[in-house]
Amino acid sequence: MRSVLKIRRRRSVLSDPFKQAAGIRKVLTADETAEGRLDAWLTAQVGEDFSRSRIKALIKDGQVSLRGEQVTDPQRKVRVGDSFEITLPEPEDPTPKGEDIPLEILHEDDDLIVISKPAGLVVHPGSGNWTGTLVNALIHHCGDTLSGIGGVRRPGIVHRLDKDTTGVMVVAKNDVAHRHLSLQFADHGRTMPLERAYRAVVWGRPRTLSGTIDAPLGRATGDRTRRAVKRPDSQDADAAITHYEVIERFQENPDATALASLVECHLETGRTHQIRVHMAHIGHPLVGDTVYGAGFRTKANLLPEEIRKVVNGFGRQALHAFMLQFEHPRTGELMHFEVPLPDDMVKLVAALRR
Repeated sequence: MRSVLKIRRRRSVLSDPFKQAAGIRKVLTADETAEGRLDAWLTAQVGEDFSRSRIKALIKDGQVSLRGEQVTDPQRKVRVGDSFEITLPEPEDPTPKGEDIPLEILHEDDDLIVISKPAGLVVHPGSGNWTGTLVNALIHHCGDTLSGIGGVRRPGIVHRLDKDTTGVMVVAKNDVAHRHLSLQFADHGRTMPLERAYRAVVWGRPRTLSGTIDAPLGRATGDRTRRAVKRPDSQDADAAITHYEVIERFQENPDATALASLVECHLETGRTHQIRVHMAHIGHPLVGDTVYGAGFRTKANLLPEEIRKVVNGFGRQALHAFMLQFEHPRTGELMHFEVPLPDDMVKLVAALRR
């Protein structure tokens, strides 16, 4: 952290975004490298325990001040020499508790459990999402068998899907399964039988009906939650490779363009937001992706009203992990699972076909 002048504890009353009363007050001063929005800058200063959305909520709640006056605009520009005081909630108990959250179970045995994750379900507890996660549901369902496997906050988790991405996931129930499955996911199917495939609805139609996107990914500048394509020689660049195939085109034109396409993606690597960033990188972001495809929102305004309502009402990125294949960690059996498109994507595709 660049310029922490003082830290002291105090009692503060928050209007609950995080249901905490005690807080830590920090004073942070912007140096000559400071730039951008206040919420982004503060997030970078306070560390990984607080997400940008959480910092933004604290700003709006009046927990940030400049020279004794509250600052409630997260978009305020940071200037060199600005000295902000922020009251942060005390850290919560990192040990997740079991919660009775329904699970769609595709397979379960003594070593692992395979589920179909719905949209809106966060995989593991983290900043801003300490309860109501898949881990909380698994602890309730599996009991003590998950204790300590893979870490306190991520017991049994060997891979994850974004909150609003649906589809098939596997979770380990013991150390043997966790180690074996983790090796398979780290191998990305190069020498082991692991295979993952996704279906996505993207704007437009890729120039080629199949192809490979080989573009390294890293954190976007000034935003630790977003990912961006990086130069191969960048310090934080991680190799990222996505293979795609166009399955169906919607509202295709004589010049071979189209309003949207249904694509199938196979991952050769497993980076955060990989498919979302890669498809946006080639000019075809996912329908409903407000992070990497915000510039395409106006496309929906050109649609007939009936279709426009469906597209505008689709409240997440149109991404579904429809297939997962792996080797069973104990028996060596090839396990293959497929789940159909969820109802909201079925309705989206049906609307685009009209």
